[in-house]
Amino acid sequence: MEHVEYVHTAGMDRDAVETRLRETETGVLSLADGDEAYGLPMAHYYEGGDSIVFRLGVDADSEKVAFLESTDRACYVVYGYDSPERSWSVLVRGSIHPLSPGDEQFDVAEVNRQFPDIRIFDEDVEDLDVRLFELRADSITGRETVEA
Repeated sequence: MEHVEYVHTAGMDRDAVETRLRETETGVLSLADGDEAYGLPMAHYYEGGDSIVFRLGVDADSEKVAFLESTDRACYVVYGYDSPERSWSVLVRGSIHPLSPGDEQFDVAEVNRQFPDIRIFDEDVEDLDVRLFELRADSITGRETVEA
């Protein structure tokens, strides 16, 4: 297209991608059930490697859990945008699975340390169950703006 302005981007190396995942607390988790997509803002915990952990507050009728159970391959996007010349994004794809309730790595105190306060909307706190899910990445890529 004529007269369209462009900004150049380049791939980020693994260290830069891991830094962004560690320093950024939230992103958008995309799930699917057949031809229906479901994206939700999420807080995550990332220590390194190919695993990202999410904490969800769910109730008996949770649409989130239904989509988590039907998704073969999830996609998680973390991004930052300061200006057209200063932006970046990280895209993580892989399988998503519930962590077992007895996982020693995440007791209640650790969950409270690693995640911001859980957000609730129109649910009774007593009816919520806090569950952890792990995204086991088979692909982690990042892009950032660069000077042309």
